[in-house]
Formats: sequence, structure tokens, C-alpha cells
Amino acid sequence: MDDNLGVIENAQLFMRDGFIDWIGQGDEAPPVNPDEVVEGMDCGGRAVLPGLVDAHTHLVFGGDRSDEFARRSAGESYESIAKSGGGIQSTVRATRLASEEELYQSAYKRLDAMCQRGVTTVEVKSGYGLDLETELKMLRVIRRLAADHPIHIISTFLGAHTVPTEYLGKREGYLDVVCEEMLPKVAEDELATFCDVFCEEGVFTIDESRRILERALGLGLSVKVHGEQLHRTGATKLAVELGAVSVDHLERADESDIRSLADHGETTAVLLPGATLFLGWDVWAPARALLDAGVTVALATDCNPGSCMCDDLPLITTLACTRLGMSPAEALRAVTRGGAHAVGCGDTRGRLAPGYAADVCVLDAAREDQLPYRFGRMNPHAVICAGHVVAGPGIIPLHAGGMKP
Repeated sequence: MDDNLGVIENAQLFMRDGFIDWIGQGDEAPPVNPDEVVEGMDCGGRAVLPGLVDAHTHLVFGGDRSDEFARRSAGESYESIAKSGGGIQSTVRATRLASEEELYQSAYKRLDAMCQRGVTTVEVKSGYGLDLETELKMLRVIRRLAADHPIHIISTFLGAHTVPTEYLGKREGYLDVVCEEMLPKVAEDELATFCDVFCEEGVFTIDESRRILERALGLGLSVKVHGEQLHRTGATKLAVELGAVSVDHLERADESDIRSLADHGETTAVLLPGATLFLGWDVWAPARALLDAGVTVALATDCNPGSCMCDDLPLITTLACTRLGMSPAEALRAVTRGGAHAVGCGDTRGRLAPGYAADVCVLDAAREDQLPYRFGRMNPHAVICAGHVVAGPGIIPLHAGGMKP
């Protein structure tokens, strides 16, 4: 996670069958078979980056919560709104009422917007159903999106987002539903790669989170944790103990949490400064301390209807530089290689290297540090997913006789 990005000047990059085949300086490029027709793009001196990875989103949901944003803007707290029936429970009601097709269409538009910003890999969580039928409906929508959209999608089951209203006062009953009904069905139908839990005061305790995550691990799912967002609960140490791929938020993490992550070395810290901004807080995740301790850091949008209605990952890199103390190079790593590690695909995505997926973001700028600098207005010149241009000017066929892509 240092500032050495491995920049190659005057580079060429060859892709074949959805993967990077060769990358290096143009004068060292291998010869092109004259019998092949090569499709190519002259990037005109622009910066070519790995496709961006958004490692934490809640893209599938019904309704919106713009009314709650107005209430918060008038001074009401997030916790007060939630206690009055708003918050996650409000989105649960809307998502239960929405059809599978409605959820699919609205989420597809959000994915399109992310793709236009250079994102080629997205993690998408369930968690606005909180009953077996709706959680499965959300996960089916995520699976359909993964099949239809060019962005690479990783699915996460978040049935433990909060306790639904029908189980208030009967928490143990809902834990039984999550562990003995939802998780086995999710695993059986192969609807998710990860299981996540919101470990937070008033939501799920450490012991409850442990029960859910251990059940998920036993069923073959990998695990993630929402931790240390509103209060410090010890969720980070639980995540490290269970070998979680990531622990996300960390606004309230302390020095012992940072040491745990640094000593373990396999759990990525996913930071979500957009949520801090959107909620109007002044407590930011300790990015500088995490980086200085050698922890792998990812940045993500946390795109969701309540606490961060933002689909702009480049904008999140600006927040990282201006509020979290990260350098532009660190922010870039955090939305590429760091993000890929946070969703379990660090060996296949997040880098421009032979054997990695041919996911590429061509900035409409000559330098990579323009990504956070032009905040709110960095639209890529081209976005390539698995070797196919999916946003931008398209590709120009170049006949190989003496020409190189």
C-alpha cells in the first residue's frame, strides 16, 4: 500500500480471451501475428489504470429515504430516525413490496452509473429483506445482474443487517431463522460468496455475530463484518479471529484494533468515508494509522439509500485524500488492488499484470492522480471489462500487418 504504483511510460497492453496477455513499454512489445486482425485503441497519452473495485455496496433495494436526509439536515439524528421506524426498517418495507423485476431494473441503472465512472468489479449485499423470501429474492436479483451486466459482481448475504420489527423482543428466534433457514438455503442454492453481519450496539452483539459467522463458515461461505461504525464493539478482533476477508467501516477503531489487523495481515480494512460525510459526522476512519501499520486498505462507496446515496467511487478517493490523510497513490491502490483483496479476488483483479482479468479504466487525463483531483467530474475516456469496451469511444480494428494495438 505504498506510493510505488509501478508506472510504465509509453506502454502497450495486450489482452486475449478476457485476460491480460502482456504489458510493458511499447518498444518491447511482442510481434503481432500478421494473419490475425487485432482490435486496438490508441489511448492518446492518457493514464491507463486497473478497473476500479467497489468493495462494499447495498445496490439492490426498494424505495428511497430522501425524507430521512431532510430530517437529518434539520438536526435529527440517524439513531432517532431509526427508532421512529425509519432507517433500515424503512427500506425493508419497500424492498419486501418491490417485485424482483423492479429491484433488478433499478439496480441495473446503478451499475451502469458505476461503470461510467470506471468501476469494473462490485460487491453487492442483500440485507433489506430480513425474511427468507425477500432475502432470496434480493440474492436472485444479484445473481441475475451478475449474469447480465458486464461488471464483475460478488454477492454477499447480509440477513443479519438488523432484527426485523416482527422479531423485536424475540431476537433468539430471528437468529435461529438466519442460522437454520436462511444460511443453509443461501449455501445450497449458491447465491452468495460471503456472509456479512452488522456487529453494532443495538443490532447484533459479538456473541450473536460469532454464532452467525461460524454457521456461515461451516456451510462453506467466507465472511465479512460491519464493525466499529457507531460504537467500538470489538468487531474487528472478531473478524480477525474468524479469518474474515474484510472488516468494514472502522470509524471507531482504536489502536488495539489496528494492531490486530496488522498482526493478522489477511483481513482488509474497508473504509467508507462517503457514509461519514453523508451522515454529517466528524469522526473519520483512521486510514493513516492503518496504512502506517501495514494494513491493506480498501475504499468503497457504501452505496445505499440511507447512509450514503453515492455511486461515485472516484469521488470517494477525493474524500480519502482530503479527510483520511491518504495520498492519491494510496487512494488509487485502495480502489484497485485493496478493493480486490477485500472481495477475495486479489489474485485475479485490481492490477494490470499478465494473467489478471482484462479490466481497465482509461482516464480522460494524462496522470493517475487526476482521479481524486477532479472530484465529482472524472468520467473515464474508456472502460473495459473482460477485454470488451463497455463505456467510452469504442475500439478501432487495426489490421496487424506492421501495426500494433
